[in-house]
Amino acid sequence: MSDKANLENIKKLREITGVGFKDCKIAIDENNGDIEKSIEFLRKKGIAKASKKMGRVAADGLALIFEKDNSMSIIEINSETDFVAKNNDFKNFCKEISELNFTNKSNIQNLKSSKMKNQKTVDENLIALISKMGEKITLRRAKFFENSGLNFSYVHNSLEKNVGKVVSVVQLSKNSKKDLKDLGSKLAMHIAAQSPLAIDESGINKDTLDKELEIIKAELKNSGKKPEMIEKISSGKIKKFISDNTLLNQVWIMDTKKKVNQVVKEYSDGEEIKVLDFARFKVGEGID
Repeated sequence: MSDKANLENIKKLREITGVGFKDCKIAIDENNGDIEKSIEFLRKKGIAKASKKMGRVAADGLALIFEKDNSMSIIEINSETDFVAKNNDFKNFCKEISELNFTNKSNIQNLKSSKMKNQKTVDENLIALISKMGEKITLRRAKFFENSGLNFSYVHNSLEKNVGKVVSVVQLSKNSKKDLKDLGSKLAMHIAAQSPLAIDESGINKDTLDKELEIIKAELKNSGKKPEMIEKISSGKIKKFISDNTLLNQVWIMDTKKKVNQVVKEYSDGEEIKVLDFARFKVGEGID
């Protein structure tokens, strides 16, 4: 690495962490110019200022969808405040990242080393944006949907095309007899509203079910229920939990007399339609 590039990295590290020049130079030298590893290095050394920005919570931001030739990608990019999320520099950065995310099929590690329009990497531009905005900014999560199925998306309270705070994508099996745009669009809207954990029971993590059952039994025990009643009641409650949290078993938001699986069957026209996959990103959800 050239002396000029090394000096530039030291400057960026100082802007992010607030740590002195000497300590930043050591960190950069020890980690071959890698900014993120240098931040971690400083934190491990116990230099408290190293977490000045990167240790803060970034739970605002934007979620974005990019689509091309029936493939889709989805990404969540976080900032600390809605003020930054509305900033044009941040929004333009996010939109370019969304397109690059599609190109990289939502592989965030590959995305970070990709070149942006200014010929600098995503990581380099991210560091510069953090310095300019004065907030922690992170590429949180991403997912890619191949065109092996039919992909449909929805953006709740869209800020602009394919940009919002809650976005969802659903992938359906291809059906040669019927145009599934109406069903797909409504399913994506349902997913955004109802936040299912999985398509059906087989997709729910066993640990999630075990934990929920543990909570249910503890609540029943604390309410004074007898052991035999606890087993009976908890069995019914866990079934309801599964029903409420699996897409196909949820009550259809557009007709509460029907379940989602019934609606899907009605659209089938004799040829089975399967929900192959879905994703729902709500900005900041799950971040402490």
